[in-house]
Amino acid sequence: MQKKRFNALGRIYRVLAMFFFAAFPPLHAEESVSWEQCVSEAVKAHPDLYSALAVMQQAEADKRITKGALLPQLNFGVNSSENGTISNGNGNTSTSALSYSLSAQQLLYDGCKTASQIASNAEAIKAAQYNYNAVSANVRFALRSAFTQLLKAQDLVGLAGEIAERRQNNVRLISLRYQGGREHIGSLRQAEADLAQAQFEVSQAKRSLVLAETTLASALGRDTHQPLRVRGAFKVSDLTERKPDLALLVKNNPLFQQLDTKSKAARFDLDASRSAFSPQLFLTSSVGRGAFDRLPTDAVDWSAGITVSVPIYEGGAGRARVAKASAVLSQQNALEKSGYLLLFNALEQSWKSFQDARQLVLVQNKQLGAATERSKISNAQYSNGLVTFNEWVIIENNLVNAKKNYLNAEADMLLAEAQWIQSKGGALEGQ
Repeated sequence: MQKKRFNALGRIYRVLAMFFFAAFPPLHAEESVSWEQCVSEAVKAHPDLYSALAVMQQAEADKRITKGALLPQLNFGVNSSENGTISNGNGNTSTSALSYSLSAQQLLYDGCKTASQIASNAEAIKAAQYNYNAVSANVRFALRSAFTQLLKAQDLVGLAGEIAERRQNNVRLISLRYQGGREHIGSLRQAEADLAQAQFEVSQAKRSLVLAETTLASALGRDTHQPLRVRGAFKVSDLTERKPDLALLVKNNPLFQQLDTKSKAARFDLDASRSAFSPQLFLTSSVGRGAFDRLPTDAVDWSAGITVSVPIYEGGAGRARVAKASAVLSQQNALEKSGYLLLFNALEQSWKSFQDARQLVLVQNKQLGAATERSKISNAQYSNGLVTFNEWVIIENNLVNAKKNYLNAEADMLLAEAQWIQSKGGALEGQ
């Protein structure tokens, strides 16, 4: 009877426990995300993209500010004054004066200076857009790298545990052989050292997993970090095997396009600085009343005319501005050529690294297959005394290294692909 009562209470506690954990899930539940989800989140939340977007907005505002010089300029002013005279013995006298005016000014001609500045601003907007694309490519590379590192860290934890379990089994096997007099103490100590190394690598892999989670959270633009897991495979999306036209890729790279637009903007700035020597022609008009001491209920003054302003002497400042603009243009042209060469070399290097990484995965896969077969054979031979401990442990270590090398090769292939896509200027939105 007492036993039945305990069984009934146990069932009640289990039901209550299930209800509690269902109603109150863990505060730090593990989150699983795919690559597509990471891209979508980073596009919306990464601060570097917001910063690049703000640069675009500033460039657009600069163009509107410059363009405002072509529109009529209106000004309204009101002036109120009190004038008085102090004389000995005759008292004080004072008068009040009030004036107002509304003036307008329209630029008619300035030697195309404003037009050149507007054209320069338009190129600056393009440069800001290309800068956004370049920042997006950098964010994509950082995100893809963090995603790959976490994917690798997840597999490495499982692989390290598998290796540690294999080392533990080897220690048991050699311990039995040592106790039976078929193996010496040196072999047992070596197996125990290999086990200690494997256990350390398990702990190391777990710490690397936490670091990879933090890195991915930062790459996503998150302020808070929580346990993360990624869903994916070690497969590349760019299956191109034929070498593309690198010169064309360089010209389509947003970094090169940004340098090209800066050179064009510098040309327009040079034109604007030369136009500073041209006369300026304005249409002006005004309406208002001069000083009076009564309400403006009668006549109103007005004027209209044309103003011509011709720069004659500025102490050499105009020529200095032209010289500076010319030097800036020379600098931008040199930077454009230098950027082309650097980008071309980067594309050449990243293409080579990507192809090497893809081929290495195939090689390491064959190495792993061979090491696995050799391990199966050597285990049977070692159990039957056909190979020595030294021969057997070398084959075991080769298998362990082959598994690690294959995982590293797969991760390096994804990183090389990410580098190749960044060298082409692949933006985050294009994945």
